[in-house]
Amino acid sequence: MDPKKLMFRPGLMAGERILVTGGGTGLGKEMAEAFLALGAEVYILGRRGAVLEETRDELMGRHGGRVVAVPCDIRNAEAIRDAIDLIWADGGTLTGLVNNAAGNFISRTEDLSPRAFDAIANIVFRGTFYMTLDIGKRWIAEGKSGNVINILTTWVWNGSAFTVPSAMSKSGIRAMAESLAVEWGRYGIRFNNIAPGPFPTKGMTERLSPGSSMDSAERQSNPLGRVGEMTELANLAVFLMAKGAEYVNGQTIAIDGAAYQATGGNFAGLRAWDDAQWEAVRTMIKASNDKDKAARTV
Repeated sequence: MDPKKLMFRPGLMAGERILVTGGGTGLGKEMAEAFLALGAEVYILGRRGAVLEETRDELMGRHGGRVVAVPCDIRNAEAIRDAIDLIWADGGTLTGLVNNAAGNFISRTEDLSPRAFDAIANIVFRGTFYMTLDIGKRWIAEGKSGNVINILTTWVWNGSAFTVPSAMSKSGIRAMAESLAVEWGRYGIRFNNIAPGPFPTKGMTERLSPGSSMDSAERQSNPLGRVGEMTELANLAVFLMAKGAEYVNGQTIAIDGAAYQATGGNFAGLRAWDDAQWEAVRTMIKASNDKDKAARTV
């Protein structure tokens, strides 16, 4: 990331302590880097400790400051409690939380098993709620304000064929944020959602656009003729997280170049695929998942 592309003054986030789930890779890593570059102390949380440590060292080597790697499986509420206990003991109360950890893959819904549904819903729906509840209860007990950003998709407005577990789960998190923005606003805790369009990452491409170029497809369909740049997403996250935007609460903000308005922003176009195409995609996604599992056991 080029800090000169961040649209905010240096030191804007000094004194902030922010947790980014799924912060070791992809969008989470980019947002964590922006917070760090602007002066925040950052905690990155995820299942793969080695990946988190590599990201920690990379970001601190580039910007200085302090990044703390926190291994945790957010599907487990007790593991979340233990991880947040460690964070509180390490330096006190967090000021912000970014619920970014997620999972997704394309599939015909009739091909899904309950286990496949749970693979997404347990991370996105349950894990996000468990994390928000644990930290929110601490803020309320301590009389501290807090700031939560959830990373969603534009599918929360219109659903998405072929990614039904994600569409259901992300829509539920939108409802959570809008509900808690009202319920917990009196405590100084606010909630906003970012709904990104295509910001290609390795994991996203392997599971949502296997065997094809997302960048090429987006150039053809997006009104701006391109995919998003990571600093654009980071700038929006900083705006919502930093002081000065306290009156923004309960909102879902799309950042997709107007793709949602132009195309629906989802996977409805896959209705044209035949059995052979779906089988090929299943094989590629399985290979990607197997590679990730092997990496976690090293």
